[in-house]
Amino acid sequence: MRQALVDHLTPAQRSAHMGRIRRADTKPEWIVRRMLHALGYRFRLQWAAAPGRPDVAFPGRRKIIFVHGCFWHQHAGCRNATMPRTRTEFWQEKFARNRERDMRDLVRAEAGGWTVLVVWECETKAKAGLEARLVEFLGPTIAP
Repeated sequence: MRQALVDHLTPAQRSAHMGRIRRADTKPEWIVRRMLHALGYRFRLQWAAAPGRPDVAFPGRRKIIFVHGCFWHQHAGCRNATMPRTRTEFWQEKFARNRERDMRDLVRAEAGGWTVLVVWECETKAKAGLEARLVEFLGPTIAP
């Protein structure tokens, strides 16, 4: 069992720290994007015309990729999907809203004829597996 960590920041410092976490251009997104580009795929980033403003979109293929952080989107069974020990009610509501939004975006995308792939942050660590998944999802690259 993991031992609880003591937070050495004041609530105001913790709030400021959490507020600096970005919505886009995260490390897991960069890993996926670099891999896609190296494989020869070209794509759109944060494309607002696609349902849910996906992290990576392929308009010609009608395919989109969401890259989810395991903590923020509470990846089931993942060791990174922890629940903070303070303000648990706030975090439970926050994570529930995130999961509801994710499901709403997925349903809207599929109803609009898009094929969706969700890549979890922890999956970006196994490069070979991720590469195989991306190629299987997208199919062959289109030669320029």
